[in-house]
Amino acid sequence: MNVNNRTFKDYLSIVFKGIGMGAANVIPGVSGGTIALITGVFEELIESIKSFDLKALQLLFKGKLKDFAIYINLNFLITLFFGVVLSIVSLAKLLEFLFENYPVYVWAFFFGLILASVYFVGKTIRQWHISVIISLVIGTSIAMVISVLNPVKENDGFIYLIVCGIVAVCSMILPGLSGSFVLILMGNYELVMIEAVTQAKFDILVPVIIGAAAGLILFSHILSWVYKKYRNETIALLTGFILGSLAILWPWKNPVYNYDEAGNILIKSDGEKIIAGYERYFPESFDSEVRIAIGLVLCGIIVIWVVEKYAGKIQEN
Repeated sequence: MNVNNRTFKDYLSIVFKGIGMGAANVIPGVSGGTIALITGVFEELIESIKSFDLKALQLLFKGKLKDFAIYINLNFLITLFFGVVLSIVSLAKLLEFLFENYPVYVWAFFFGLILASVYFVGKTIRQWHISVIISLVIGTSIAMVISVLNPVKENDGFIYLIVCGIVAVCSMILPGLSGSFVLILMGNYELVMIEAVTQAKFDILVPVIIGAAAGLILFSHILSWVYKKYRNETIALLTGFILGSLAILWPWKNPVYNYDEAGNILIKSDGEKIIAGYERYFPESFDSEVRIAIGLVLCGIIVIWVVEKYAGKIQEN
């Protein structure tokens, strides 16, 4: 599609894709990059972000704003990230409520989303050979190892928050690697994605945004080069990330809390217990909760199928 000839309908579609990415980024274990990949905006997103280079700065400083906007595909970026921000801000409180009251159902729905994504992302691999298979195995292994790591303690230091922004945004645009889950491992998920967003704590948000902006521009260059030169291997690696992340999203799990030396559960300043990880299990009976959860898994699969079919039609047009 010629980006200069986009219609209002095209931009509305991009907003909804951004909303999907934003929703995914809020959920620990779900990647906004996965949504970008299956909705067909992943490559354009990476290429647009990569355009923030010396030439872009020269156009900006010379006052050639129209040329600057065209060069970095500004209309696309503004539209997509409008959807992302809108989703994150509006969903933060809702997801906080849902995770507190219906955790199994939330995890089940997103388990279905990611399970379907494995197929739809994997099927875009054009040719299978040994290097592609190795990439798939490596991606799956990395994601599974990440899923069993224990998170560190919360840290609101300025430099550490910048690092959180860099690491989280890189994983957010990588399909299968969840920026929110990385923030959990770094101990700052609730501080950044829940408290700072819902309470507008700019002393927390500003350093995270600084790190995210810097990390996004630098990482996009690397990812763009790898994606172009080793497309099939890259998609296989990303498919592996998505497949391995299913371990994080397993609906039936109990929290494992952090304890001090005396055996007492560690408590945060807001009174919440500090979670070290999760203990996964299989449900013992086929009760109503299990049936509803399975239904939500199927709903998640159907949603991705509909999104993929819709994205395919958009690309054909």
